[in-house]
Amino acid sequence: MRLGTSELFLILLVVIIIFGPKQIPKLIKLCKKGVAKVRKALDDDDDDEMDTATTSKK
Repeated sequence: MRLGTSELFLILLVVIIIFGPKQIPKLIKLCKKGVAKVRKALDDDDDDEMDTATTSKK
């Protein structure tokens, strides 16, 4: 299931109506920070699993 151009335009329009055009850059920054935190947590989790797997084999 893919989003088409009309759906993306509608979502963007709703976001602009709800938050206003001045708040959108702030929302984008918050989303970037959130994604970065999730990626870091996933990377840390993968590193922990690798450490556990290598120590259990010894």
